[in-house]
Amino acid sequence: MEKWNQTSSDFILLGLLPPNQTGLLLLFLILILFFLALIGNSAMIYLISVDARLHTPMYFLLSQLSLSDLMYISTTVPKMAINFLSGQKSISFLSCGIQSFFFLTMAGAEGLLLASMAYDRYVAICHPLHYPIRMSKMMCVKMIIGSWLLGSLNSLAHTVYALHIPYCSSRAIKHFFCDVPAMLPLACVDTWVYEYMVFVSTSLFLLFPFLGITASYGRVLFAVSSMRSKEGRKKAFTTCSTHLTVVTFYYAPFVYTYLRPRNLRSPSGDKILAVFYTILTPMLNPLIYSLRNKEVLGAMTRVLGMLSLMKK
Repeated sequence: MEKWNQTSSDFILLGLLPPNQTGLLLLFLILILFFLALIGNSAMIYLISVDARLHTPMYFLLSQLSLSDLMYISTTVPKMAINFLSGQKSISFLSCGIQSFFFLTMAGAEGLLLASMAYDRYVAICHPLHYPIRMSKMMCVKMIIGSWLLGSLNSLAHTVYALHIPYCSSRAIKHFFCDVPAMLPLACVDTWVYEYMVFVSTSLFLLFPFLGITASYGRVLFAVSSMRSKEGRKKAFTTCSTHLTVVTFYYAPFVYTYLRPRNLRSPSGDKILAVFYTILTPMLNPLIYSLRNKEVLGAMTRVLGMLSLMKK
């Protein structure tokens, strides 16, 4: 193995699961979550596209969040499963760069999409009369394009750096996917400047949007508490609690992982935290948004009714 490491430019993903029956059982559970995420997010995108009542900025943003989750989980789980089942832990240099690029793009875009959704709810509840102007279709399109574009540019910068730094003889990445911070300990050069840039980038794409989300929902909850309509308060609280649940599941492990100094991080801890934002969150998001949203449930009922009529 050591000889192979010294003569090949490929990386080795040490993986998440132990190579035994316990690992096989855990992989089976992960694959179940993977297929649930595929079905749930695909169904959410389909519902929003075919039901005219869901053609609003909030649901257009939600469809992009589902698309992001769909690509997110597809970037990491299939390769992990293939490596485990085949017993081959290698990943080519180019494939590692592609995986890293898509992972970081989804991470950046999803953070900005969640912030856009929080702003949408803030305007809808706190400034309802200005909502058609502030959240017009053009503004929604700009938010979506901006989220994907900024996420891609940020990802490209990190990926290009990771592929151009020299690596030592050992290319064993202590992770189940090509995460740039997990690749840095393999570098033959001092990477403290880049680690500082990772901190800045994480702050821009995760911490600042999180603070914006917190401020938006703080204003929303304050406005909701003064509503006279009990039904209006209930609907607003349900919507906000749904969004905050998704935000917590996504941001908490991500921020804790990427804003900690290297000396406080451990490969095993990072892998466990990564399970939350790469596997669990993409699976839970469509469930949270559908089971706690009457409009989505209504759209689901209408679409299923239309499909049953078409079969007859």
